[in-house]
Amino acid sequence: MNKILITSAKLILPEHPLHNMLIDIYVENGIIAQVASKIDLAAKDIQVIDGKGCVVSVGFFDLHTNIGEPGLETKEDIATGTAAAAAGGFTGIAVQPNTQPALYSRSEISLVVNTAAGNLVDVYPIGAISKKREGKELAELYDMHLAGAVAFSDGDRSVQHADLMGRALLYTKGFNGLIISFAEDITLAGGNQMNEGEMSTYLGMKGKPNLAEALMVSRDLFLAEYYEAPIHFTTLSTAEAVDLVRQAKQKGLQVTADVAAHHLVYTDAEIVGFDSNFKVNPPLRTQKDVDALRKGLQDGTIDAVVSQHTAHEIEFKNVEFQIAQEGIIGLQTVLPLLVGAGLSDEVIVDKLAVQPRKILKQDIPTLLEGTLANIVLFDRQENWVFDDKINRSKGTNSPLFGKELQGKVKAVINNGQLVIN
Repeated sequence: MNKILITSAKLILPEHPLHNMLIDIYVENGIIAQVASKIDLAAKDIQVIDGKGCVVSVGFFDLHTNIGEPGLETKEDIATGTAAAAAGGFTGIAVQPNTQPALYSRSEISLVVNTAAGNLVDVYPIGAISKKREGKELAELYDMHLAGAVAFSDGDRSVQHADLMGRALLYTKGFNGLIISFAEDITLAGGNQMNEGEMSTYLGMKGKPNLAEALMVSRDLFLAEYYEAPIHFTTLSTAEAVDLVRQAKQKGLQVTADVAAHHLVYTDAEIVGFDSNFKVNPPLRTQKDVDALRKGLQDGTIDAVVSQHTAHEIEFKNVEFQIAQEGIIGLQTVLPLLVGAGLSDEVIVDKLAVQPRKILKQDIPTLLEGTLANIVLFDRQENWVFDDKINRSKGTNSPLFGKELQGKVKAVINNGQLVIN
């Protein structure tokens, strides 16, 4: 990539002076050389990308990606995970510590940082709160912070001991760190398979009640208030949790939250077919919860949308629903899901590009002349089929696989590199 000209695209970035206008962007050697309503260049060696009907903005940033490296590379490694991310419009991803070994010391954090160096997609490791994610003893949080960890979470394991969570909040506060809470009371959730409600009763399956999430959100909000520390909740799925976060924000607590894209579209009614690709954690909830999540996005209670990308080998998903592992691949399908949920271009950019970076205190690219090009170009109207030819992940565990979707990422630029879909 040397010289690229994106033409006739609608710029969506509220802080930009040309926000909501049709513009051309000229990128040379990874730097934005010119942004204007019309750019005429005489050079012949320019790669022109037609942006008519498309939106151009800052590259998306995912706060919740699961990549198996180190130890679980057969599920997903950094190379395939970042390829899927780029195809989905992401120029930055925060990777969860759900690896073997877990990302719980300087060594694992450094491995991820060094392996991902030079990629189009910037990779930011999230360190584990507890050693080996066992929930018993604090990990070396400050060491991981110095090595490049941008936040701390036990991944898909909720910290069950209030004292441990409290000490983590207090300790990270000392170096301006951030604790991410995956909220689930396992004594109530009980390892059950789906949402507790009419559908679980109809199917004769034990369910996870909304209370399992709401109770843990309530506990962690009390802890954050007591220690006057910031906290972020990831993949909220219930109306009760949204209400709790809304009330906490009104009280002035330092709280942020995100929701997985699939929780904005699907409900537990999908489980009637026992398709294990709909098996996720938190489980798909009811339409009431979906409506509450969408409202939370619109009123600012929920700050960001995440992919919760989790790839599995076929032998872990192509089995009976009860024994299948939880998770779907999502990096390449976040945009179509948000289009399907009815989100405007402005909300999509805010929840996928701007707010995630604010939560992690990362610089937000400005798309101004003279700055590094960090760009996504997408068309919310274009249809495409998510299949083997398009998929960049090692996993195929998605309910959208083989289906026609609306909303396509056309191109991404970052770190002097270009990917065109």
